[in-house]
Amino acid sequence: MFDPADFPEPTLVPVNGVELEVFEAGRQNAGKPIVLCHGWPEHAFSWRHQVPALAAAGYHVIVPNQRGYGNSSRPAEVTDYDIEHLSGDLIALLDHYGYEDAVFVGHDWGAMVVWGLTLLHPNRVKKVINLSLPYQERGEKPWIESMEDVLGGDFYFVHFNRRPGVADAVFEENTFRFLRNLYRKNQPPAEPRPGMALIDLARAETPLGEPVMSDGELAVLVSAFESSGFTGSVNWYRNLDRNWRLLADVNPIVQQPTLMIYGDRDAVQKSERLTDFVPNAEVVSLDCGHWIQQEKPEETNQAILKWLEERDAI
Repeated sequence: MFDPADFPEPTLVPVNGVELEVFEAGRQNAGKPIVLCHGWPEHAFSWRHQVPALAAAGYHVIVPNQRGYGNSSRPAEVTDYDIEHLSGDLIALLDHYGYEDAVFVGHDWGAMVVWGLTLLHPNRVKKVINLSLPYQERGEKPWIESMEDVLGGDFYFVHFNRRPGVADAVFEENTFRFLRNLYRKNQPPAEPRPGMALIDLARAETPLGEPVMSDGELAVLVSAFESSGFTGSVNWYRNLDRNWRLLADVNPIVQQPTLMIYGDRDAVQKSERLTDFVPNAEVVSLDCGHWIQQEKPEETNQAILKWLEERDAI
Protein backbone atom coordinates (compact mmCIF):
# COMPACT_ATOMS: atom_id res chain seq x y z
CA MET A 1 0.00 0.00 0.00
CA PHE A 2 1.04 3.58 -0.65
CA ASP A 3 2.41 5.62 2.26
CA PRO A 4 0.52 8.94 2.22
CA ALA A 5 3.69 10.66 3.47
CA ASP A 6 5.24 9.93 0.06
CA PHE A 7 2.75 12.11 -1.81
CA PRO A 8 4.23 15.48 -2.89
CA GLU A 9 3.74 18.56 -0.72
CA PRO A 10 1.20 20.97 -2.25
CA THR A 11 1.48 24.60 -3.20
CA LEU A 12 -1.40 27.07 -3.62
CA VAL A 13 -1.45 28.47 -7.16
CA PRO A 14 -3.59 31.54 -8.04
CA VAL A 15 -5.56 30.86 -11.25
CA ASN A 16 -8.69 32.27 -12.86
CA GLY A 17 -9.82 34.17 -9.77
CA VAL A 18 -9.35 31.24 -7.36
CA GLU A 19 -6.50 29.31 -5.74
CA LEU A 20 -5.84 25.67 -6.54
CA GLU A 21 -3.96 23.30 -4.27
CA VAL A 22 -1.46 21.73 -6.67
CA PHE A 23 0.80 18.70 -6.21
CA GLU A 24 3.82 18.33 -8.51
CA ALA A 25 6.50 15.82 -9.40
CA GLY A 26 9.20 15.73 -12.07
CA ARG A 27 9.88 19.46 -12.25
CA GLN A 28 13.23 18.54 -13.79
CA ASN A 29 11.19 17.33 -16.79
CA ALA A 30 10.02 20.84 -17.68
CA GLY A 31 8.65 20.88 -21.21
CA LYS A 32 6.70 17.60 -20.94
CA PRO A 33 3.66 18.51 -18.85
CA ILE A 34 0.93 16.05 -17.96
CA VAL A 35 -2.06 17.24 -15.91
CA LEU A 36 -4.06 14.69 -13.87
CA CYS A 37 -7.70 15.59 -13.14
CA HIS A 38 -9.55 13.74 -10.36
CA GLY A 39 -13.22 12.84 -10.21
CA TRP A 40 -15.90 12.84 -7.48
CA PRO A 41 -15.68 12.48 -4.57
CA GLU A 42 -11.94 12.25 -5.07
CA HIS A 43 -8.80 14.30 -4.54
CA ALA A 44 -5.44 14.75 -6.24
CA PHE A 45 -4.32 11.88 -3.98
CA SER A 46 -6.34 9.48 -6.17
CA TRP A 47 -3.41 9.69 -8.64
CA ARG A 48 -0.82 8.67 -6.02
CA HIS A 49 0.19 5.53 -7.95
CA GLN A 50 0.55 7.36 -11.28
CA VAL A 51 2.56 10.40 -10.14
CA PRO A 52 5.92 8.66 -9.50
CA ALA A 53 5.61 6.44 -12.59
CA LEU A 54 4.93 9.39 -14.89
CA ALA A 55 7.70 11.49 -13.33
CA ALA A 56 10.14 8.58 -13.77
CA ALA A 57 9.09 8.34 -17.42
CA GLY A 58 10.14 11.94 -18.04
CA TYR A 59 6.98 13.96 -17.45
CA HIS A 60 6.37 17.09 -15.41
CA VAL A 61 3.36 15.85 -13.44
CA ILE A 62 0.85 18.48 -12.32
CA VAL A 63 -2.04 17.33 -10.12
CA PRO A 64 -4.53 19.96 -8.94
CA ASN A 65 -7.27 19.65 -6.42
CA GLN A 66 -9.88 21.29 -8.60
CA ARG A 67 -12.15 24.05 -7.28
CA GLY A 68 -14.41 22.78 -4.51
CA TYR A 69 -11.91 20.16 -3.31
CA GLY A 70 -9.24 19.94 -0.63
CA ASN A 71 -7.62 23.27 0.17
CA SER A 72 -8.53 24.77 -3.21
CA SER A 73 -11.02 27.63 -3.31
CA ARG A 74 -14.70 26.84 -2.84
CA PRO A 75 -16.72 29.69 -4.41
CA ALA A 76 -20.24 30.13 -3.08
CA GLU A 77 -22.11 30.50 -6.38
CA VAL A 78 -23.29 27.29 -8.03
CA THR A 79 -22.54 28.71 -11.49
CA ASP A 80 -18.87 29.13 -10.51
CA TYR A 81 -18.53 25.37 -11.09
CA ASP A 82 -19.61 25.23 -14.74
CA ILE A 83 -17.41 23.85 -17.51
CA GLU A 84 -16.16 27.31 -18.49
CA HIS A 85 -14.83 27.92 -14.98
CA LEU A 86 -13.43 24.40 -14.51
CA SER A 87 -11.68 24.37 -17.89
CA GLY A 88 -10.58 27.97 -17.36
CA ASP A 89 -8.79 26.90 -14.17
CA LEU A 90 -6.79 24.32 -16.13
CA ILE A 91 -5.91 26.80 -18.89
CA ALA A 92 -4.73 29.28 -16.25
CA LEU A 93 -2.69 26.49 -14.65
CA LEU A 94 -0.93 25.91 -17.98
CA ASP A 95 -0.29 29.65 -18.22
CA HIS A 96 1.13 29.67 -14.68
CA TYR A 97 3.73 27.08 -15.66
CA GLY A 98 4.37 28.67 -19.05
CA TYR A 99 2.99 25.80 -21.15
CA GLU A 100 1.18 26.20 -24.45
CA ASP A 101 -0.40 22.76 -24.17
CA ALA A 102 -0.23 19.51 -22.18
CA VAL A 103 -1.40 15.94 -22.01
CA PHE A 104 -4.57 15.90 -19.91
CA VAL A 105 -5.70 12.83 -17.97
CA GLY A 106 -9.12 12.61 -16.34
CA HIS A 107 -11.05 10.08 -14.28
CA ASP A 108 -14.83 10.17 -13.71
CA TRP A 109 -15.84 13.86 -13.43
CA GLY A 110 -12.26 14.75 -14.23
CA ALA A 111 -12.80 13.02 -17.58
CA MET A 112 -15.93 15.12 -18.16
CA VAL A 113 -13.84 18.24 -17.53
CA VAL A 114 -11.09 17.05 -19.88
CA TRP A 115 -13.64 16.34 -22.63
CA GLY A 116 -15.13 19.81 -22.16
CA LEU A 117 -11.71 21.47 -21.96
CA THR A 118 -10.71 19.81 -25.24
CA LEU A 119 -13.86 21.08 -26.98
CA LEU A 120 -13.57 24.62 -25.61
CA HIS A 121 -9.77 25.02 -25.87
CA PRO A 122 -8.55 22.48 -28.43
CA ASN A 123 -5.24 24.25 -29.03
CA ARG A 124 -4.26 23.84 -25.36
CA VAL A 125 -4.73 20.04 -25.27
CA LYS A 126 -2.00 17.90 -26.82
CA LYS A 127 -3.36 14.44 -26.01
CA VAL A 128 -6.30 13.09 -24.02
CA ILE A 129 -6.33 10.12 -21.63
CA ASN A 130 -9.65 9.51 -19.92
CA LEU A 131 -10.69 6.82 -17.47
CA SER A 132 -14.21 5.47 -16.85
CA LEU A 133 -16.32 8.22 -18.41
CA PRO A 134 -16.38 8.18 -22.23
CA TYR A 135 -17.28 11.16 -24.38
CA GLN A 136 -20.85 12.21 -23.63
CA GLU A 137 -22.95 13.04 -26.67
CA ARG A 138 -24.79 16.31 -26.20
CA GLY A 139 -28.18 15.12 -27.48
CA GLU A 140 -31.29 17.21 -28.07
CA LYS A 141 -32.38 17.58 -24.45
CA PRO A 142 -30.29 18.84 -21.48
CA TRP A 143 -28.53 16.04 -19.63
CA ILE A 144 -30.36 16.27 -16.29
CA GLU A 145 -33.73 16.42 -18.02
CA SER A 146 -32.82 13.32 -20.03
CA MET A 147 -31.66 11.45 -16.91
CA GLU A 148 -34.82 12.40 -15.05
CA ASP A 149 -36.95 11.05 -17.89
CA VAL A 150 -35.09 7.73 -18.00
CA LEU A 151 -33.81 7.17 -14.45
CA GLY A 152 -36.23 9.13 -12.27
CA GLY A 153 -35.92 11.76 -9.57
CA ASP A 154 -33.98 9.60 -7.12
CA PHE A 155 -31.05 9.06 -9.50
CA TYR A 156 -28.23 10.92 -7.79
CA PHE A 157 -27.45 13.32 -10.66
CA VAL A 158 -31.11 14.38 -10.70
CA HIS A 159 -31.47 14.42 -6.90
CA PHE A 160 -28.43 16.71 -6.54
CA ASN A 161 -30.13 19.20 -8.89
CA ARG A 162 -33.75 18.96 -7.79
CA ARG A 163 -33.12 18.78 -4.03
CA PRO A 164 -30.08 21.00 -3.45
CA GLY A 165 -28.35 20.67 -0.12
CA VAL A 166 -30.09 17.46 0.99
CA ALA A 167 -27.46 14.92 -0.05
CA ASP A 168 -24.58 17.27 0.79
CA ALA A 169 -25.75 17.42 4.41
CA VAL A 170 -26.03 13.62 4.69
CA PHE A 171 -22.52 13.15 3.26
CA GLU A 172 -21.13 15.71 5.72
CA GLU A 173 -22.86 14.02 8.67
CA ASN A 174 -21.40 10.65 7.62
CA THR A 175 -18.12 11.56 5.87
CA PHE A 176 -16.06 8.60 7.04
CA ARG A 177 -18.87 6.09 6.56
CA PHE A 178 -19.79 7.44 3.10
CA LEU A 179 -16.24 7.34 1.74
CA ARG A 180 -15.48 3.98 3.37
CA ASN A 181 -18.63 2.47 1.87
CA LEU A 182 -18.09 4.05 -1.56
CA TYR A 183 -14.45 3.11 -2.15
CA ARG A 184 -15.03 -0.62 -2.55
CA LYS A 185 -14.37 -3.24 -5.19
CA ASN A 186 -15.71 -6.72 -5.96
CA GLN A 187 -19.11 -5.93 -4.46
CA PRO A 188 -21.72 -8.66 -4.80
CA PRO A 189 -24.49 -7.79 -7.26
CA ALA A 190 -27.52 -6.21 -5.59
CA GLU A 191 -31.08 -5.55 -6.64
CA PRO A 192 -31.90 -1.85 -7.19
CA ARG A 193 -33.80 -0.36 -4.24
CA PRO A 194 -36.13 2.63 -4.09
CA GLY A 195 -34.73 5.86 -2.72
CA MET A 196 -31.51 7.78 -3.28
CA ALA A 197 -28.75 5.17 -3.43
CA LEU A 198 -25.85 7.40 -2.32
CA ILE A 199 -27.75 8.68 0.72
CA ASP A 200 -28.48 5.07 1.67
CA LEU A 201 -24.81 4.24 1.13
CA ALA A 202 -23.70 7.09 3.39
CA ARG A 203 -25.89 5.73 6.18
CA ALA A 204 -25.13 2.02 5.71
CA GLU A 205 -23.54 0.41 8.76
CA THR A 206 -21.59 -2.24 6.87
CA PRO A 207 -19.60 -1.84 3.65
CA LEU A 208 -19.87 -4.43 0.89
CA GLY A 209 -17.03 -5.98 -1.08
CA GLU A 210 -13.38 -5.16 -0.41
CA PRO A 211 -11.69 -1.82 0.32
CA VAL A 212 -9.96 -0.07 -2.57
CA MET A 213 -7.42 1.57 -0.27
CA SER A 214 -5.75 1.15 3.09
CA ASP A 215 -7.05 2.83 6.24
CA GLY A 216 -4.20 5.36 6.00
CA GLU A 217 -5.04 6.20 2.39
CA LEU A 218 -8.76 6.52 3.15
CA ALA A 219 -7.90 8.85 6.04
CA VAL A 220 -6.42 11.35 3.55
CA LEU A 221 -9.76 11.64 1.74
CA VAL A 222 -11.82 11.67 4.93
CA SER A 223 -9.71 14.48 6.38
CA ALA A 224 -9.97 16.50 3.16
CA PHE A 225 -13.77 16.23 2.94
CA GLU A 226 -14.27 16.83 6.66
CA SER A 227 -12.46 20.12 6.06
CA SER A 228 -14.02 21.12 2.71
CA GLY A 229 -17.49 19.63 3.00
CA PHE A 230 -19.20 18.29 -0.12
CA THR A 231 -21.23 21.19 -1.52
CA GLY A 232 -18.49 22.63 -3.75
CA SER A 233 -17.84 19.28 -5.38
CA VAL A 234 -21.54 18.42 -5.74
CA ASN A 235 -22.04 21.80 -7.43
CA TRP A 236 -20.25 20.33 -10.46
CA TYR A 237 -23.36 18.16 -10.96
CA ARG A 238 -25.61 21.20 -10.60
CA ASN A 239 -24.10 22.68 -13.78
CA LEU A 240 -24.73 19.78 -16.14
CA ASP A 241 -27.64 21.44 -17.93
CA ARG A 242 -25.76 24.76 -17.94
CA ASN A 243 -22.78 22.94 -19.48
CA TRP A 244 -25.10 21.45 -22.10
CA ARG A 245 -26.02 25.01 -23.11
CA LEU A 246 -22.46 26.32 -22.95
CA LEU A 247 -21.30 23.58 -25.34
CA ALA A 248 -24.08 24.25 -27.87
CA ASP A 249 -21.94 26.04 -30.43
CA VAL A 250 -18.59 24.26 -30.17
CA ASN A 251 -17.30 21.74 -32.68
CA PRO A 252 -18.24 18.41 -31.01
CA ILE A 253 -15.40 16.39 -32.54
CA VAL A 254 -12.25 15.70 -30.48
CA GLN A 255 -9.36 15.42 -32.93
CA GLN A 256 -6.55 14.85 -30.43
CA PRO A 257 -4.97 11.41 -30.02
CA THR A 258 -7.03 9.85 -27.22
CA LEU A 259 -6.71 6.85 -24.92
CA MET A 260 -9.95 5.67 -23.28
CA ILE A 261 -9.52 3.29 -20.32
CA TYR A 262 -12.58 1.40 -19.10
CA GLY A 263 -13.14 -0.86 -16.12
CA ASP A 264 -15.03 -3.94 -17.27
CA ARG A 265 -17.00 -4.00 -14.00
CA ASP A 266 -17.62 -0.27 -13.84
CA ALA A 267 -21.26 0.80 -13.55
CA VAL A 268 -20.49 3.61 -16.01
CA GLN A 269 -21.48 2.40 -19.46
CA LYS A 270 -18.96 2.12 -22.28
CA SER A 271 -19.66 4.15 -25.40
CA GLU A 272 -20.65 2.28 -28.54
CA ARG A 273 -20.11 5.43 -30.64
CA LEU A 274 -16.87 6.77 -29.19
CA THR A 275 -15.01 7.04 -32.47
CA ASP A 276 -17.91 8.93 -34.07
CA PHE A 277 -16.92 11.87 -31.88
CA VAL A 278 -13.33 10.94 -31.00
CA PRO A 279 -11.99 9.52 -34.28
CA ASN A 280 -8.43 9.10 -32.98
CA ALA A 281 -9.40 7.14 -29.87
CA GLU A 282 -7.88 3.84 -28.76
CA VAL A 283 -9.55 1.77 -26.07
CA VAL A 284 -8.11 -0.32 -23.22
CA SER A 285 -10.33 -2.30 -20.83
CA LEU A 286 -9.12 -3.49 -17.43
CA ASP A 287 -10.70 -6.09 -15.15
CA CYS A 288 -11.86 -3.74 -12.41
CA GLY A 289 -14.67 -1.50 -11.24
CA HIS A 290 -15.00 2.28 -11.21
CA TRP A 291 -11.88 3.32 -9.27
CA ILE A 292 -9.64 2.23 -12.13
CA GLN A 293 -6.29 3.85 -11.35
CA GLN A 294 -6.59 2.89 -7.68
CA GLU A 295 -7.88 -0.66 -8.19
CA LYS A 296 -5.39 -1.52 -10.94
CA PRO A 297 -2.50 0.93 -10.51
CA GLU A 298 0.21 -1.09 -12.27
CA GLU A 299 -2.01 -2.02 -15.21
CA THR A 300 -3.21 1.59 -15.51
CA ASN A 301 0.37 2.88 -15.49
CA GLN A 302 1.43 0.34 -18.11
CA ALA A 303 -1.48 1.24 -20.39
CA ILE A 304 -0.81 4.98 -20.10
CA LEU A 305 2.98 4.78 -20.50
CA LYS A 306 2.82 2.33 -23.42
CA TRP A 307 0.31 4.53 -25.26
CA LEU A 308 2.28 7.73 -24.61
CA GLU A 309 5.51 6.08 -25.77
CA GLU A 310 3.85 4.93 -28.99
CA ARG A 311 2.34 8.38 -29.64
CA ASP A 312 5.71 10.10 -29.01
CA ALA A 313 7.34 7.73 -31.51
CA ILE A 314 4.98 8.74 -34.32
